[in-house]
Amino acid sequence: MPGHEDEYVSARISYVGFVDQVGLEGVVILKAEDGREFPMRAFSGEVARHISRFQEGDKGAIPTIYNLVEEIAAMADLMLTEVRVYQSGTVLRANLYFQGRKGEIVLRNYRASDSIALASYYDTPIKVRKSLFEEALEH
Repeated sequence: MPGHEDEYVSARISYVGFVDQVGLEGVVILKAEDGREFPMRAFSGEVARHISRFQEGDKGAIPTIYNLVEEIAAMADLMLTEVRVYQSGTVLRANLYFQGRKGEIVLRNYRASDSIALASYYDTPIKVRKSLFEEALEH
């Protein structure tokens, strides 16, 4: 389970692409403020295409599941304020932090790729567990 604030570093999406030629598997490179990079892969090419479109400012047509989050957030007057990515076992997960009139709501243990797509849609900060950058350097 993710820990305290100081265990995370701010990151931005520095690259979105595909692992294969037909675009079935996506890759995102997250870059920390100090220049360290963390490549994230093994998620659908469709999500990578959404992230890429959102980064380019094309937010007109969003997939149904992201639209669901958008509608619920609008109805409850919630704003996505942060996404935190961490490793859970062998997979990457993320917590989504929403701020509302009644305080903070945290949705835990969601797919990191979809969470990063939501962060790129909302232009929300992404924080990554420090250990993921350290593990990327070892490989």
